[in-house]
Amino acid sequence: MTRDDGLTLHIRRVLHAPRPAVFRALTEPRELARWWGPDGFTVPGVESDLRPGGGYRITMQPSEGPSFELVGQFLDVDPPQLLRYTFRWEDPDPEDRETVVTLSLRDLHGTSTELTLAQGDFATERRHALHEEGWTQGLDKLERLISSAASA
Repeated sequence: MTRDDGLTLHIRRVLHAPRPAVFRALTEPRELARWWGPDGFTVPGVESDLRPGGGYRITMQPSEGPSFELVGQFLDVDPPQLLRYTFRWEDPDPEDRETVVTLSLRDLHGTSTELTLAQGDFATERRHALHEEGWTQGLDKLERLISSAASA
């Protein structure tokens, strides 16, 4: 099913860490590789030129099969409150198209951060659902990582 009226993904999370720590986890290659992607995936490589106009490349490895690449360009980088970038798969599925991810971080009393994610517009409901599942599982991993760092 294809829709042209826009399918945008929206996710909101409260993470129990200060906003600068959350921003680092979203942008520093070593940190990003620790939580990025759905369950069962690892990230053997992250390249990033974190500035407006700079690019990034994330290599994702599923538990079985060949790795694949996610690439894009940073549109807005405003630490520690905003990150906006394009998102596209190299060798995309026919239902894929480039989307834009916006991550907004709001300080909650210095000890927690509200993360708001928007990504779109997707070409199909199936691709929207796939990304929703991937972001949900990845953010679950980020939440566990932040919780374990806070308790250490």
